[in-house]
Amino acid sequence: MVSVCVECGCVYNSTSGKTSPRGIGKMTKKPLIALVFTLLLLLSSASPSPLPASVCIIGSGIGGSSVAHFLRHYSNSNPYDAQIGQIRIFERHGVVGGRMATVSVAGETFEAGASILHPKNYHALEFTRLLNLTVRKPSTSMSCFSLGIWDGHKFIFKTFTSDSESVIVQSFVSLANSIKMFLRYGRSLFRMTNFVERMLGKFLKYYKPFDSRPVFESVEEMLKWAGLYDLTTQTLEEELVDAGLSPLLIQELVTVITRINYGQSVRISGLAGAVSLAGSGGGLWSIEGGNWQMAAGLINQSHVVLHPHTEIESLSYVSGLYELNSTEGESYTCEVAVIATPLDELNIHFTPGISIPERQLQHTFTTFVRGCLNPKYFGFDMVSDIPELVGTTETPGVPFSSISVLNKHGEKDMTYKIFSRQLMPEELLNHIFSVRNETIRINWAAYPHYHAPEVFAPLILDSKNLYYVNAFENAASTMETSAVSAENIARLILSRLSSQNCSGTSGLKNFCSEYQMHSDL
Repeated sequence: MVSVCVECGCVYNSTSGKTSPRGIGKMTKKPLIALVFTLLLLLSSASPSPLPASVCIIGSGIGGSSVAHFLRHYSNSNPYDAQIGQIRIFERHGVVGGRMATVSVAGETFEAGASILHPKNYHALEFTRLLNLTVRKPSTSMSCFSLGIWDGHKFIFKTFTSDSESVIVQSFVSLANSIKMFLRYGRSLFRMTNFVERMLGKFLKYYKPFDSRPVFESVEEMLKWAGLYDLTTQTLEEELVDAGLSPLLIQELVTVITRINYGQSVRISGLAGAVSLAGSGGGLWSIEGGNWQMAAGLINQSHVVLHPHTEIESLSYVSGLYELNSTEGESYTCEVAVIATPLDELNIHFTPGISIPERQLQHTFTTFVRGCLNPKYFGFDMVSDIPELVGTTETPGVPFSSISVLNKHGEKDMTYKIFSRQLMPEELLNHIFSVRNETIRINWAAYPHYHAPEVFAPLILDSKNLYYVNAFENAASTMETSAVSAENIARLILSRLSSQNCSGTSGLKNFCSEYQMHSDL
């Protein structure tokens, strides 16, 4: 019997006990490898190729639409990956986009849900390019917003403002405000910037090429690999104290930002807080006409079968397939099921049952008003004295998180956006506004209620092919973090399907595992 040592190239004859010289091994190595590959090809041709897997996705927001996009994109990029067949997306409402939505006030369109994107949101930027969407940036007149921090009784800090459209004047006002901010908060401003930049530097690892970025089977594994996990074990306040920020900056400016972006105090977990602070920087953008167009475009170009007005009430695993039943009595089956919407306030019955940590969602009440604020409520005589962005401190009795001007139609005719933790009653709005021509209210189950240390739901809800995109939301909830989680879920699905296909074909099992480890072959 003859065997070959692949490390040194020697051929060993077990019958005679002799070892051939290294040169002979080199001569016989290439024909032997050719023979092995020929046998593997014969085995491959003799075994039927697995059928493309069908996928059911519950939720048409940025998470669900991104999963569909990445599944299509990656499954067609490599012939050895598992192939994806029909993709169905189920949406209980009549429109796609999930928590990305718009409202129309006085004939103008404004973001009602997820509103802003960061210049380093690379998935969103790529979606925008791919779908030929138009980037919308703040207008020049709105880029120098005046800010006031309200404690429920008075403005404890207020920046300068100017109605001039002159670039020189706006630059001067911006410089004056920078000086005023520095005089109040000092070097802590730079420490806050450095804190955010360190977080962003680690987050950018999720965009690395495949050969340097593994597929993750849990949120904890995903965060630890990027060096972000520790930020979820402490509150933002604790992280910022450790970073050397002053209590004044944390209690005022940082609190205003977290209340606006997440409707919560600085006691939210550190990573969510850092992401919130990043959302207050420069270069922010959105999609002209509404961010929901990203989800709609990804669904369209992914050749998805969309089921609007379809609410799934039960999901069962039966005989190798997932069976989804709607409230209307319709039934659908697929090999892979993906939950791309928060399970916290849904009533889907799973068989077998699943286990996820109990989690509360933070509701944000968004109120749009066209009219005019009452200056007397804020202690002023003129509307022009009220800052264009009124942020609030974490003070008992303050009824709103923020009030901002979306558009100025006239001196006493503006469109405002109000964030609050509770519904704004009519009598309160009548007190805050001197004029109200139009009022629209929206109640969003917007994001998790954050607390440290965070506990994460599984990405894989069973031992088979049931996945949960929104498990990552307990780290941070944004459009981009949903896309990052969705991209990993798509790779995880394809990786596990490939592994399952290999294990189901015994003759190719070893070759499949070797191929996955050494794809350069």
